[in-house]
Amino acid sequence: ASTGWAAAAGRSVPRGGPAGVTFSQVTTTDGSLITIATFRGPVQYALHNGSDDPGPLAGPVKAGPKVTGTERERLLAAFNSGFKLDALAGGYEQEGHVVRALRQGLASLVIDTSGQASVGVWGRGLPVKGEAVYSVRQNLWALVANGKPTTESALWWRWGGTLGHAEYVARSALGENAAGELMYAASMSTTPADLAEALTGSGARSAMELDINPEWVQLDTASRPGGPLSPGVPGQHRPASQYLTGWTRDFITVLTPAP
Repeated sequence: ASTGWAAAAGRSVPRGGPAGVTFSQVTTTDGSLITIATFRGPVQYALHNGSDDPGPLAGPVKAGPKVTGTERERLLAAFNSGFKLDALAGGYEQEGHVVRALRQGLASLVIDTSGQASVGVWGRGLPVKGEAVYSVRQNLWALVANGKPTTESALWWRWGGTLGHAEYVARSALGENAAGELMYAASMSTTPADLAEALTGSGARSAMELDINPEWVQLDTASRPGGPLSPGVPGQHRPASQYLTGWTRDFITVLTPAP
């Protein structure tokens, strides 16, 4: 974990140790195998627009459908975002452009102008007082709050339409631990309750569900900044280079600090 702290845009963020990704796997009580990737050290985050969703609605943003240029040299990981905007699962703001109005009480990934990020509930602690908000991605309600699975996490049918209306499908989530580190969790066959159980057991204090179903769940990571990308979730469908060649949906990158 981090050995030091630094203030950035109203938030204390971990600074100790090198930037990198650590992996763990959790087998839940019902047999779901969940991969958890924790992003450690002085990493930064960016929300990327997809070519179709949000697409042109996002306006003239810098982070587009693929990772290029100096961002590629800093890339440690990239992972899927939330539901399509027409699912009406929450608001979307990228680089100061509000595409869909942000809604109080919904789970949110908030990225500030320094590239630091938090996961929590909009209007209940987020944004942090004095924070220079840059991008926000909302998706439904909280999966984990105050270090515990929410009541809603047990109601699997409330967490998006699944293939064949199945309870166990590919799902992903994003949490934050007490050190301020973000944690991506995913499985190709699991439930919201399993994700909440795995994340809280791994130290998450807050978490939100991201996208679901096999076409959309994706994590790609590099062993060094700018290095070759490898698939992070066993059984994921898309190639590890998808976010480099371009993707139709919005996604999030994890980067080493800019020089």
